[in-house]
Amino acid sequence: MKTVTSFFLLFLSVLQCFAQDVEMATGLRSSGKIYVVVLIVSIIFIGLAFYLFSIDRRLKKIEREN
Repeated sequence: MKTVTSFFLLFLSVLQCFAQDVEMATGLRSSGKIYVVVLIVSIIFIGLAFYLFSIDRRLKKIEREN
């Protein structure tokens, strides 16, 4: 439950950041480059999440063996 709540709060804070009208973001959005930035940030986030979950599985396996 804590994970879902923290993810939801993180999601809301990200939405708040995107809600602000920043001149750089407007320029990126008008040229279509904002989608590239969002894609790269998403790939990095998914990679980090996968890495952390794999470490967690390995640690649980080692803890069970001990």
